[in-house]
Amino acid sequence: MTTIAVVGEIVADAVLPTDGISDGAAHLTVHPGGGPANFAVAVARLGSTARYAGRISTGSLGQLAKAKLLGSGVDLTASQDATEPQTLAIAKLSPSGAASYEFYTDGTADWAWTDAGLLPLIDGPFAVGGPPVAIHTGTLALALQPSGAVIERLLAKARPAMTVSIDPNLRTALVPAQHYREVITRWASLADIVRLSYDDLIELWPNFTPEQAAEHLHSHGVALVVVSLGEDGAFASIRGAEVRVPIAPTNLVDTVGAGDSFHGGLLHFLAQQGFLGGRLDSLTDDGLREALEFAARVAAITVSRPGADPPWARELDQPASDR
Repeated sequence: MTTIAVVGEIVADAVLPTDGISDGAAHLTVHPGGGPANFAVAVARLGSTARYAGRISTGSLGQLAKAKLLGSGVDLTASQDATEPQTLAIAKLSPSGAASYEFYTDGTADWAWTDAGLLPLIDGPFAVGGPPVAIHTGTLALALQPSGAVIERLLAKARPAMTVSIDPNLRTALVPAQHYREVITRWASLADIVRLSYDDLIELWPNFTPEQAAEHLHSHGVALVVVSLGEDGAFASIRGAEVRVPIAPTNLVDTVGAGDSFHGGLLHFLAQQGFLGGRLDSLTDDGLREALEFAARVAAITVSRPGADPPWARELDQPASDR
């Protein structure tokens, strides 16, 4: 069983339904989420070992998230208990099921990492699985300080033995787009894989096509660039060799966790096929296409039900009525 290390925030996603406020009250449904935590759940449910480093609040929202992570088979031996509250996001759904977010981050648990606190993620001891073949991060933990600088140092230390994966997952309500433009080159110098959503692409480089974004990131050292295009499927480029795949059939409920599930499915497949653990030197166009198609199936199941609820491996071959 291959191991993928993950570091980043846990967010309690309080979902506001499309009908919004009624009778003077907002009726919220809370789902444990956060990009890196969702990614770890997706990887673990698919059958790889997800070794997750999160600062998990001892409060009710943190314990809700911890139960989901453990119930999904995520390895939490590199995580820490935290007395601070868990980060909260209000997720508002549009009539089409697309989600927009409002974040509450001040004084929360996710940003107080130290170098010593994170080192066990990659140095062990490894209670489950073996040493990681890859390390994944992104979203707010990489963009906010002081956690961002600590995680960047960890990526540099991990890179000689592991494939480095970054999902910037821009949150411009908290971090200005200009800041991402300034740091993306530095992140690219650390990363082997960068995935962008189409919204990320537009925020970063409004005039770039996916092909131009890939060329730009390749020039700064990224081997594999993936751009999720919503209804138009996904685009990827492995050192300039381009692959496109369509979306998998689905019945859309909401898009919460869709990109995280897609990325988790992608890395799980690449790990199982032996492509991770270095600079992706053996990854072929055909291997990449198969990985993207697998990831699209994972995302299609996630968006067919509420919240960030990635599928278990057994569900991939089941008809929708049996899931």
